[in-house]
Amino acid sequence: MSSPHYHIGLIGEHIGTSLSPMLHTAEAQAHGLEDFRYELIDLEGQRDAAQHLGQIIQEHAAAGFTGFNVTHPHKQHVIPYLDSVTDAARVLGAVNNIIRTDDGWAGHNTDHSGFLGGLHTRLPQDTPRNTAVLFGAGGAGAAVASALLDYGVQQLYVIDPQETQRVQLKDRLGPTLDAGVQLHTGGPDMASQWVPAADAVINATPIGMEHLPGAPFDLDLLTGSQWVADVIYRPVETQLLAHARNLGCQTVEGTAMLVEQAADTFELQTGLPANRQRMRDSLQLHLVD
Repeated sequence: MSSPHYHIGLIGEHIGTSLSPMLHTAEAQAHGLEDFRYELIDLEGQRDAAQHLGQIIQEHAAAGFTGFNVTHPHKQHVIPYLDSVTDAARVLGAVNNIIRTDDGWAGHNTDHSGFLGGLHTRLPQDTPRNTAVLFGAGGAGAAVASALLDYGVQQLYVIDPQETQRVQLKDRLGPTLDAGVQLHTGGPDMASQWVPAADAVINATPIGMEHLPGAPFDLDLLTGSQWVADVIYRPVETQLLAHARNLGCQTVEGTAMLVEQAADTFELQTGLPANRQRMRDSLQLHLVD
């Protein structure tokens, strides 16, 4: 019997250093999948790429691609070009995983489950989580915000410079809040008030990536008593995480979310169970090389 054919593409921009191809391919090899490919579809520099995502998906599907991952900045842009999205992806307004079904292309969001899984993997059960400050209300930010609420955060403060992003986030997540849980949003000027008093500080913006170095707020606002997480994994230790570690903060690198969401994605794309510890080991070996 011939091996099933899988050809996955990662759609995004500035993705040349993505670790997803390595992670997915190593897990596929461990499962004995002989006909598995995972390739980058980097749209950097393509004019009006967001308006052509439907055409891009169709062209690659015609060339043999069987599924797609989507990353920054197209997680929200891609939704109009899909035939269906899961309830979770609809609430978040963001898709990072596209599966071909009998009814067409279906959008999923494994950023939410991936970030939540990373927190449970890396932080002790008794980690304080009453108040958290999240930077970023875009596609990744919405998924992380939802995961933080599921993690048990009672007072979530979200900072984003774009008012439209803040309003959209409140509109999406507001109706899902449990009794007593509050979601606050504000601009960057609120960081000085919110960060020092928080149990946790999380970055879900691109600030800190290799092509966009820096931090999303004044790092002097960290007190050393917060735990700090970043969704960025290139570099593994962002300026934010390095500063937090120096202060003695517990930290969660973007690689924790990367592995968990990659495992969830692999399972959706192939129907096979992902070995998360094996994927963590694969990533660690790659980072050491």
